[in-house]
This record gives sequence, structure tokens and C-alpha cells, in this order.
Amino acid sequence: MSQQQATVTVFASPTSWIESDAVAQCHQVAALDGMMHVAAMPDLHPGKGAPIGAAMTSTVLYPFLVGSDIGCGIAVFPVRLKRAVPEKLATRFPDLDRALDPERNAGDPAWDVVKDEIPAGHVEGLGTVGRGNHFVELARIGTVFEPGHASRLGLDAGDLVLVVHSGSRGLGERILREHTEVHGADPAADPAAYLARHDDAVRWGSLNRRLLAARVAHALGFEPAEPIVDQCHNLVEVRDGAYLHRKGAAPGDGRDVLIAGTRGTPSYLVAGHAGPKAGHSVAHGAGRKMSRADALRRGKAKHTVEELRRTPVGSLVVCGDRQLLFEEAPTAYKRIEQVIADLVDHGLATPVATTIPLVTYKTADLGSAPRGRRRRGQA
Repeated sequence: MSQQQATVTVFASPTSWIESDAVAQCHQVAALDGMMHVAAMPDLHPGKGAPIGAAMTSTVLYPFLVGSDIGCGIAVFPVRLKRAVPEKLATRFPDLDRALDPERNAGDPAWDVVKDEIPAGHVEGLGTVGRGNHFVELARIGTVFEPGHASRLGLDAGDLVLVVHSGSRGLGERILREHTEVHGADPAADPAAYLARHDDAVRWGSLNRRLLAARVAHALGFEPAEPIVDQCHNLVEVRDGAYLHRKGAAPGDGRDVLIAGTRGTPSYLVAGHAGPKAGHSVAHGAGRKMSRADALRRGKAKHTVEELRRTPVGSLVVCGDRQLLFEEAPTAYKRIEQVIADLVDHGLATPVATTIPLVTYKTADLGSAPRGRRRRGQA
């Protein structure tokens, strides 16, 4: 035990949905050796061993606080399409579960976005989105709250953007596993060595988001572009001589961040201006309100698969995994409007604009594919 327990601050209003288990996890983390401060975001929810939606500052580096998906983040890319008809575009999304092989797919134009060596030489899973809450979404800019700021990003109401939420796939998982097999939940024995591998995973995740965007761009018929926003929300950084661990919390110190809603609600592009008490961080999304098991059970009682393929905002969902459709239903998440309101009330962020989903890709819908290509578990 450390001599003096770290402080815990929850940046949420009394009416916000914050599970007591998640707050308890924050206090468990605060009791670790070397912990100084835990800042919980309004999207806070329980995770495996550590809370999700928290920024945790310590004199000691704990790999398990970052978790296995090192480098996970959200990037926003400008889209230039003359017409965006969701029904047509949904059928043109490529299979983003099929990895790009550097040799077999050497002619794929998406490779043009790779300018340098692939970080850590990790070629498995390149160009894939992953499962869980990861997605690639074609959206349009809805309400613009800060026209000047939006204009500096090249955005205006009605413009199209591609939102990509993905991480380091198997690379981050391997890094954490190799640590835990020897040290469990203990600190990194060699922080510099861990950070070197961690930084590779962060770079890999960013590169992969660019690859995903390029694959979609070529499939939908527009030119790939550089991201206007790309912030990682699972990482550790050395700041003021301490280790700032972020698990489901985005850097909010003067940076633009896309805070994801759900596939059936807007997301919010915000300007972050969070200080040390908030771990220089903002929320990364709406945050789960239900466990996956609860979402599956309740969803099946209320909705059909077809109902979940079209959202309350009229957008379409590409998802061949029926269980995932229910697990990731909009009702499984907190109200994004409340999360944003809490950030604003605590002075952590200023909304710039909303993005409204048109097509959200979760995993390929291969239901009409030849028998040999159909995925396990599909009806």
C-alpha cells in the first residue's frame, strides 16, 4: 500500500448513470502503490480489473491499467462524395474482417497510405476493424456549434466524414500477455522497454485506422485523405515525471476529439481543454450502460434483427453477427448528450459539431455469400 491513498474525482453530475462497481474500481486503483490521482470521466463503466473511462496518474507504470488494446482510438477523415445514399453505400463496404496481406494483396491501393515501416513488423490483422465496440462509420456533419473551429478543420454542416474506431488488434494483446505471464498485475519491471513496445502499438493503431479509411474510400469511390482528428484513448504517457494511464479516456489537453455516441445517436466532435485534475483527459464515448449479456437478453425480448439494422436516426448497420447487433444496440449505452453535458459543466470540453450516422460497419454481412464463405454462427 502507498503511504497516502490517491485522490479520486468523478466528472459527472448526480443524475448521470455511473455504476457503483465502476467507482469502486477507481478506488481499488487509487490504493495501488504509487498512485497519485484517478480522474473518472462521465462515460465511466466497469472493466476487467480496471475501470473504463478513467485517467490514472502514478509514479509507477501499470500495464494492466492500459489493457490489451493499446493504441485503440478514433480518427475522423473527410469524405468527398457527390451523393450519399445509405442503402447503396452499405452494400459497397469492403470486408474489413479480411486482413490485407503485404504479399497476396500487394496491389491493393490502400497500401499507398503506408509511408514507413509497419510498426513492430506486425503484419497480422492489417486493415481489419476488430469486434466489440469497434466500427467504421460514414456520417454527415449535423449541428455545428462552433463554426470558426469547424471551418479550421475544413468542416461545414452537411459535409460527409468517415469515423474509424479501432486499435492495435493482436499486437497490444501480445504485449500485455507477455507482461502478465511473468508479472501479473504488478508494475512494469522495465518501464522503458514496455513503453518502447507500447509506442509501437500506438503507432500501429493509428496506421491501421488510415488503412481502414483508405480501403473504404476506394470501395465507395472517393480519394483517401489524411485524418482531421486522430486521438488514441488506450495509452500511457510520461507527463510531469509521472505515468498518466488512459483506459477509455482521450487526451483532452487542447486537442480535438471525436466522442462516439452509438450507431443510433449522434457523436460529438469537441475541443478538449482538460487540466491536471481531469488527467488532461475527456470521455471517449457514451460508455456502456448494460453488460453484453444484459444487452443480448433484453434486446432479444424487445427487437428483431431487422429492427436493429436500421437505427432511430435512419442510418443502416452492416453487421453479419447477430449477437453483436444486440450487444452493441444503442440502448446498451448511456445517453451521449448527458456525457457531453457533464464535460461542458466541468469545463473539460467545448462541443464543435455533431456527426450523424449514415452507415455503420461492424462486421461483414456475408449472409448472401457462397456457402464456403459464410461465417460461423450465422443463420
